[in-house]
Amino acid sequence: MSLDHHPAALSVLDDLHAAAARDANRWGDRTGSTNATANASGSGALVRLGEFYLAVSPEEGRLLYILARAINARRIVEFGASFGISSLYLATAAKDNAGALITTEVHPEKCAALHETFSKAELSDAITLLEGDAHETLKTVPGPIDMLFLDGWKSAYLPIFQLLRPKLRVGALILADNCTHAAASDYLATVQSAASDCVTSIQGSLAISCVLR
Repeated sequence: MSLDHHPAALSVLDDLHAAAARDANRWGDRTGSTNATANASGSGALVRLGEFYLAVSPEEGRLLYILARAINARRIVEFGASFGISSLYLATAAKDNAGALITTEVHPEKCAALHETFSKAELSDAITLLEGDAHETLKTVPGPIDMLFLDGWKSAYLPIFQLLRPKLRVGALILADNCTHAAASDYLATVQSAASDCVTSIQGSLAISCVLR
C-alpha cells in the first residue's frame, strides 16, 4: 500500500491544500504577512487562529507519510490537527501500517470540520480525535508511541513532549513543525540536550528527533 492507494484521502487533501493557499492570502490581508504562525502572539492569538488553516505543504505531508511508513509507526500521536491536512497524511500511513492516529484539537468549530473531513477521506476508522485541551486529553493515551508530531501551540511543545516522553518507544520519531518559532525555544533546547536521550536534526523549520533509549 502507498499514499496513492487512498484516492478519497488524496481528493480531500487536494481541496484542503487549495483552501490553505487561499487562507494564507486572507491572513496576509489582515496582518500584512502570510505567515500566521510567526505573527501569532499574546493571549488572543489562539482565538484568532481558530478560523485559519495552519497547514503543512504537500511536500511536508508526504515526508510525514514516508517517515511513518519507514519506521512502521502503528501508534501515531499528533498535537494540533487544525483542519486535518497533516492528520490525513499521518492517518494514511498509520492505516497502511495496520495502526491508527490519535490527534488533538482545541477549537470546537475545527473539531466539527475534522469529523466531516475524516469521513470524506474514508479514514474515520483509523483516527481518534481528542477534543479539548491536549494537556489533559493526551494523559490517557497509552504507549508505546511510535511517532509524535507537534504542530499545535508552540509554547505547548515542551509540556506535551514531557507528558508523552515516558510512552515513546526506543526508535520513535518526534517531529516538531515551526520549531524555529521563539515560543518553541525551550522545547528545542530540551530535545537537543543529552538528558533527553534523543538525537535531533533541524531541517528548515522542522525538528526531527529519534528516541535513543
